[in-house]
Amino acid sequence: MSQSVNPVVQTSGVCTVSSTGLLECTKDFRSREKLPTYIYKYPEHANQYIANEIITVIENANKAGRPAVLGLSAGSTPTGVYDLLISLHKQGKVSFKNVITFNIDEYYPISKQSIQSYYRFMQENLFQQLDIPASNINFLNCEVQSAQVESHCEQYEEAIAKAGGIDLLLLPIGKRIGFNEAGAPVASKSRLVDLEQNTRIDAASDFFGVEHVPHQALTMGITTMMSAKRVLLMAFSEGKAAIVQKTTEGEVVSAVPSSIFQKHTNCSLVVDDAAAGELTRQKCPWVIHGTNAPVQIKWTPLLARKACIWLSLKLNKPILKLEEDEYSDNNLASLLKAYGPCPNLNLKVFRYLQSTISGWPGGRPIQSPPKSPGGAGIGLGPLPIQVQNDNWDTQSVTPMPIPKRVIVFSPHPDDDVISMGGTFIKLCDQGHQVHVAYQTSGNIAVWDDDAKRFANFANEFAKLFGFDQQAKAKAQAIQDSVENFISTKEPAQPDSREIQLIKGLIRQTEARAGARYAGVHPSRIHFLDLPFYETGAVKKKPLGEEDIKIMQDFLVSVKPEIIFAAGDLSDPHGTHRVCLKAILAAIERLKDESWMRDCQVWLYRGAWQEWEPERIEMAVPMSPHELMRKRMSIFKHQSQKDVPAFPGTDKREFWVRAEDRNRATAKIYDKLGLTEFEAVEAFVSWSVDNKYGTNPI
Repeated sequence: MSQSVNPVVQTSGVCTVSSTGLLECTKDFRSREKLPTYIYKYPEHANQYIANEIITVIENANKAGRPAVLGLSAGSTPTGVYDLLISLHKQGKVSFKNVITFNIDEYYPISKQSIQSYYRFMQENLFQQLDIPASNINFLNCEVQSAQVESHCEQYEEAIAKAGGIDLLLLPIGKRIGFNEAGAPVASKSRLVDLEQNTRIDAASDFFGVEHVPHQALTMGITTMMSAKRVLLMAFSEGKAAIVQKTTEGEVVSAVPSSIFQKHTNCSLVVDDAAAGELTRQKCPWVIHGTNAPVQIKWTPLLARKACIWLSLKLNKPILKLEEDEYSDNNLASLLKAYGPCPNLNLKVFRYLQSTISGWPGGRPIQSPPKSPGGAGIGLGPLPIQVQNDNWDTQSVTPMPIPKRVIVFSPHPDDDVISMGGTFIKLCDQGHQVHVAYQTSGNIAVWDDDAKRFANFANEFAKLFGFDQQAKAKAQAIQDSVENFISTKEPAQPDSREIQLIKGLIRQTEARAGARYAGVHPSRIHFLDLPFYETGAVKKKPLGEEDIKIMQDFLVSVKPEIIFAAGDLSDPHGTHRVCLKAILAAIERLKDESWMRDCQVWLYRGAWQEWEPERIEMAVPMSPHELMRKRMSIFKHQSQKDVPAFPGTDKREFWVRAEDRNRATAKIYDKLGLTEFEAVEAFVSWSVDNKYGTNPI
């Protein structure tokens, strides 16, 4: 199978990345992990491995003169695998004429043609682009009459048995497997189940509101899944890290349905680096002892920082107070051999963390700036700095950096202020030429009532200010159209084009207000409306050439010296990830331009997660007053306040989530012995060669 991405060779603690991106590890960790666990640096590499496994099953079945039987799943996680299979099929490298498939679950009841149905998902994302006979494709029937559900499930089990059983089951894991939720009976077979409220909340964005999510679903049972000859569990992104750890390192418990596969005789767990974040070999490999000697760890600067910070937080002691015997007592004697003695190591890590703190995110106002702690940009060099007056006793002149061209990319119209609002405001206050670029309209995340209210406002506005009769008639017609559509709107039905435009305008005006409050000049507020997003439905189009061209042209028009972007690289399906891919693709095309070679690229995280302290390369502190200014800029996004359309299972408002995260980061710095701040926003660098920054300690 040909590689779809360039091979990666890299070292990460005890794990060495092979030419296929696999993070290898020692037997000490294999014994701790109760399932064979394969960690790949990026999801693309994991997808290649899984696609190869599927192709091998097909080839072996063909040699044996029988059909290959696959158990498949809908959803975002396996789409990368499906894309690879489609590509290989189109290249003539694999045929699916002799393949039988069984999908593991489906909402009930739901129309097969509904945009939320797994039947439609699989047809559009896989089957319609393969040569598999329609008669070989099997689904749990979401349209079967309720009186026939039980017999239908029995027939589904019989069909699996008649096909010879499932040769390979591809199973994404999470809080549930299929629709087998916590506490599902191990002896269960295909059946109808009631969905827990949290499951329905998780699906709310797909259905335009939790009230439209079905209360039941059809699913293969755990016994059915366990009967598969080969099982590949898969998980990507930080959000899956906890369940991955419980699945392979924890005990077999009903609260974690995926843990039952520890008892399967031929099951592997395939994850990316982000989803493996809670595994011992990734999080704290030094806590493991080998059979006869401590685990041999290849200490990198990043891992050394991680261990030192871990020890400091564990002992609740500032880094500079850590002692040699405390390292030794916690299996870190080898770290001292690599980077010690103890006082030197403590000081190195402390100084690194200290160097990350900057109240000048666009550059410090000093004549000889300290060299950045790492490759923060594409060929990063010293930033040009000037001092207007070095007499710090005067109050008439404030030292300021030379203004730079800055782009803050925001996937949705509020990510800028939620994720980096304090830094955003500082950049404007310090005189930089700050552009903000909203990559998508965010129009699906607006309540229907808001669309009706604004249509009414426009109508009344036209009347109040004496618009001509034609304009007033048009405004009235639009209001009537909006109200009529919404009054007859089916659950989860995509909005009309008029409503999409109104909802997009609501988000746009809120974004303008937030950006203006932060200090951005109106001429530097941009709405890119990337085409991949503008479908009017939760399901988006793949990132295309048109999207990348828009990003490329925008970068050329500004020629930024600093870029800020949402760094949710591990998110396998979300808008943030697609928007970042568009930015990085455009940067790749422009990397040889002189202005791009000197451009810094900083990645921020969203409201739910933060960069690990050992990876932070720039920590921008906020005072209580600055934090309040950030809060007020978030408040400008009124459609997302109080109860946003898609809040997820976290019921806190976005401004609360952001402040809690920022205060938690500041608290970590405080515990490590650094300056105490009210709140901190954190960033890591990105470069073409380095991906994430890996600064020395």
